[in-house]
Amino acid sequence: MVSNEGKVVMNWSSGKDAALAYHLLSKQAGCEVTHLLTTLSEEHERVFMHGIREKLLDLQAERMKLPLIKVKLPASPDDTIYKQAMLKNLSALKEEGVSVAAYGDIFLEDLRVYREQQLAQIGMSALFPLWKKDTRELVRQVEEVGIEAIIVCVSEKYLGKEFLGKKISAELLAQLPANVDPCGENGEFHTFVYNAPFFSSPIPITTGEIVHKTYSPTGTDDITWDTGFWFLDVDV
Repeated sequence: MVSNEGKVVMNWSSGKDAALAYHLLSKQAGCEVTHLLTTLSEEHERVFMHGIREKLLDLQAERMKLPLIKVKLPASPDDTIYKQAMLKNLSALKEEGVSVAAYGDIFLEDLRVYREQQLAQIGMSALFPLWKKDTRELVRQVEEVGIEAIIVCVSEKYLGKEFLGKKISAELLAQLPANVDPCGENGEFHTFVYNAPFFSSPIPITTGEIVHKTYSPTGTDDITWDTGFWFLDVDV
């Protein structure tokens, strides 16, 4: 792990990996997470890919007693729009003395390089507390430290909608197909954290409608990915 990183902004997805990364950073001497940062769909007011309502994101931040920066983007933003919005918000944080951006990424090399290159433009560095750790062990660690999360989105290419609502636990590992990473690092599934040791209290969630959606990589409806996604609506 690391120490003496100074002020850190945590890229907060609302899910288990970001939560575990934050938990580990909070234990490091000289490392102070001062802000959370999340990208949301401006149209739907939900976290990208997780499909979590904005108000649930607010409840997480309130329970962590941290300011939350919301980067609101079009439903299908291109890379230029995404970069501009992120650099604008990160540059503002840099002026406030935040020098590091932390991520919950585990082993996607191209994504790490992308993030590091973008941060280098404004003189910030990247931090990856979970990098190259065994994902089965990370799931066990999530459970052991008291982070409670459920699956809220699955890629139908890998999992059926029956996995929605399942709690992240060592028990879940035995239920996942062999081609699914235990942490869903390849996009197989996404989660929502409703309780954690750093929350002032649990979020009393309720689960509702299950919705199927497909996405266009170009922002047009006539070209879609080879797979769709199942989402579980979560509310309070």
